[in-house]
Amino acid sequence: MQRPFVFINSAISADGKISSFLHRQVRISGPEDMARVDALRAGSDAVMVGVGTVLADDPGLRVKSEELSIARLCNGKTENPLRVVADSLARTPPGARVLGPGCLLAVSQSAPAARLAELSDRCEIITCGKERVSLPELMSEIFQRGIKRLMVEGGATLNWSLIECGLVDELYVYMGAMIIGGMNAPTLVDGAGFPSDFPRLKLISAHKVDDGLLLKWSLKKP
Repeated sequence: MQRPFVFINSAISADGKISSFLHRQVRISGPEDMARVDALRAGSDAVMVGVGTVLADDPGLRVKSEELSIARLCNGKTENPLRVVADSLARTPPGARVLGPGCLLAVSQSAPAARLAELSDRCEIITCGKERVSLPELMSEIFQRGIKRLMVEGGATLNWSLIECGLVDELYVYMGAMIIGGMNAPTLVDGAGFPSDFPRLKLISAHKVDDGLLLKWSLKKP
């Protein structure tokens, strides 16, 4: 299967949480790391999130730096990367910031027709999978659309699903100088978990950013 190069970028607390037990956005990164994330986004062909992130954080997923946006245009690209939302049941609110021109909503065949009708004029909708979005099918579809480099910005369930399917090449993990706690707070990767044969990582780099630590890993192929 042909697919994009896929990397996950996430910020976690020192105890591995990406949010609190309230499942609301927590500012973990500092200004230097936020600029790094914006540069990663600008260098990608598409940015992807799961519907859980849309419901919890309402991200825009657009390039914030005017300089980086202009550089994309000068290189013959669109001002912002394609925004992809994995949303099996079309739960994305019609007023979500991620919607609009340049947004691709991936749903399953189980998505209610009424919800699809409500969202159809706010984004492009494609169907991949019967009850849940088939991520391999989605990766193949966007690759055929010219997406060669895909940045994944969460959340924990999407991260798990992509790793479980063997679709992730690298991880960027910024560990912030804070503790969030909470047994029900989401971590970098949630989902069902691996009973054995845990995916192995190879450390590429580690260095201090703001008051935290930026780790870059590659996933070893089985």
